[in-house]
Amino acid sequence: MPSPIGALGVELTGTAVSRLRIEPGEPERSIYTPLHRIDGSDFLDEVFGRLSEYFAGARRKLELELDLGPCGVNGLARRVLRETAKIAYGKTRSCRALAEAIGSPDSGRQVLSVLLENPIPILIPCHRVREERAGASLGSGIGSGIGSYIGGPERKRWLLELESRAEEPG
Repeated sequence: MPSPIGALGVELTGTAVSRLRIEPGEPERSIYTPLHRIDGSDFLDEVFGRLSEYFAGARRKLELELDLGPCGVNGLARRVLRETAKIAYGKTRSCRALAEAIGSPDSGRQVLSVLLENPIPILIPCHRVREERAGASLGSGIGSGIGSYIGGPERKRWLLELESRAEEPG
């Protein structure tokens, strides 16, 4: 699926999204069927429609079912991803706050590692997580410490700006 942050590969398990890849490279890209070659499906139309609305700034909640099972995510990683999924549109939380929320306050670095392997970015909004150490960003050094992101700092910046400029729903 084309998007403003690059091509997206979406993997489904039944009626749940089980993986979302930003700009999948070869040979992985070949496992995804291009959108224009997919015969119509109400469910696929709904998934791609909601993603398109999100990228246009018209949707704040994607409200799609997620399935982490096929990704082999468990334990600490599952807890981190579930907590990350709770971060509201337009808001951010720190790695430290996520670590505390999952009951593992000393696991800030592990939280970051999990987020950099997030199998379902956008839907599990890891772009909304800030890195910090003693009040300073641990970011990649670009801009004002935007921080690490599975899709790269420019995509993270784009997503955060999208969410910060969205109009309040009427």
